[in-house]
Amino acid sequence: MNRIILFLWLVVITTTTHAQSIYAPLNADYYQLIDRTDVLNQDFSRSLHTSFKPYRAQDIVAAVDSASFLTSSQDQFNNSYLKTDHWEYGAEGETKSKRPFLKKFYQTRADFLHINTKDFKLRVNPILYLSAGRDNNSGSAPFINTRGALIRGSIDNKIGFYSSIEESQAVFPSYVQDYIGERGVVPNEAFWKKFGDHGVDFFTARGYFTFNASKHIMMQFGYDKNFVGNGYRSLLLSDFSAPSTFLKIQTKIWRIQYTNLYTELVADAPFSSFGSNGTDEFPKKFLTAHHLSVNVTDNFNIGIFEAIIFNRGDSTGTALEWNYMNPIIFYRSIEQYTGSPDNAFFGMDWKWNITKGLQFYGQALLDELVVGELKAGNGWWGNKFSIQAGGKYYNAFGVSNLDLQVEYNVSRPFTYSHESIFTNYAHYRQPLAHPLGSNFKEAIFIARYQPINKLYLTGKFIASQYGTDPLDQNIGSDILKNYNSRTQEYGNSLGQGVSNDQLFADLTASYMIKHNFFIDLRHIYRKRDSADPSLTSITNFTSLAIRVNVAARDLGY
Repeated sequence: MNRIILFLWLVVITTTTHAQSIYAPLNADYYQLIDRTDVLNQDFSRSLHTSFKPYRAQDIVAAVDSASFLTSSQDQFNNSYLKTDHWEYGAEGETKSKRPFLKKFYQTRADFLHINTKDFKLRVNPILYLSAGRDNNSGSAPFINTRGALIRGSIDNKIGFYSSIEESQAVFPSYVQDYIGERGVVPNEAFWKKFGDHGVDFFTARGYFTFNASKHIMMQFGYDKNFVGNGYRSLLLSDFSAPSTFLKIQTKIWRIQYTNLYTELVADAPFSSFGSNGTDEFPKKFLTAHHLSVNVTDNFNIGIFEAIIFNRGDSTGTALEWNYMNPIIFYRSIEQYTGSPDNAFFGMDWKWNITKGLQFYGQALLDELVVGELKAGNGWWGNKFSIQAGGKYYNAFGVSNLDLQVEYNVSRPFTYSHESIFTNYAHYRQPLAHPLGSNFKEAIFIARYQPINKLYLTGKFIASQYGTDPLDQNIGSDILKNYNSRTQEYGNSLGQGVSNDQLFADLTASYMIKHNFFIDLRHIYRKRDSADPSLTSITNFTSLAIRVNVAARDLGY
């Protein structure tokens, strides 16, 4: 009934919509090019509100069109690449192919097939990800075999639509196989099946509709991911977990962007060694969140984030709490009004473009805090918070198209956990924020260099220290556990439990052969030293891949 009411409400809304825009899929390498434009422009009056992703394609084109820093051929190439990728919001003629295939296909450089009329726009593209490699620890040679299709377009210039469908089989590096075996999930994915002795088989489908209720209010309804923040990680809401069904209302006016997010999540996903349980209905829960982004000055932005995880009804969790549908109320007051049964979070994020090419950013999330206990310094379990601080340096040290990023993340034990699977900050057995869950500290360094137009070199180095649970104990690292089963009330400290020191390095060279057609050469080194000798491991993984219209899979966890 709730879904029917929502659908009817959306139908009514669409009768008065204005020009729409789809969103650019989340892709860290792709968004790096967009965020580079934002920082180098150094003018928030023309820039995106970058703390809530994904970005609207129409806004990306507007930001790129306003770019005034195109001093290198690489920047001019990237500018043309982004506009070609979203030609329907600019000029189609600028992207026409000189030699279409069979006169029907690839009439534009960006599309296998497209239709462009006054009332109907359609773009159809293949998705392909073929990767083969070698891992010193894996029993089978790692590979990725993904095939699919991507469809996007608009109707009457009012309704936008997007859909991507991918069928994949893969053998991941050994440490990812270990993650799957321990958690029963494929990172970033939902339902999966066993493939061979060491592989997995999974089907990924995403899709949504977009429409505008007014000139300044945009709406999106579908099944996909969202991300809050300006860093490589997000401690508020990340894209690490599986996609989910959501309704997003985004209001952008003056210096303000206000986002409401209503999401249905999977509270638990029973599994066996053969994969997900495909016969029983998975229990549900809900996330409601809002994020206020304000450009305080022309170079300083601050955001305020609030979220509630809740469940109403029976074990399947199919009932909404309608009080949380209020788009402008302070959720904590409602949560207390209903008896305080839910999990509430409050967070902030910020970015400061200090000078042209230099940005500081950060986040802070508060799960629970008692000032008296914090001052006492006694390690009370309930002081739960996460903090991020980072910086980006574009054209570093005067080297054109050399971009550096540093980031530090820390999360206290028991942060994001709660009394049950229906209120913890997880979806499909995966954290909604940081991949490590909680009880960790992490330093990240990323270097990106584009020496020539089509070649992208990336180095990621991640050093992390974290604690895991000893046998039959709960010391606050696994956010899926009930925090009432905690081992101790006081004396808790960061990294407690079984100590782990981990170093991760990812070196990638990507060359764009044609538009969105990449060839990748990649090497990953991952060393984990653990107080539990059985968990100590060293991974050396090298791979060669071709990608068409799909992002490289992030394996940095």
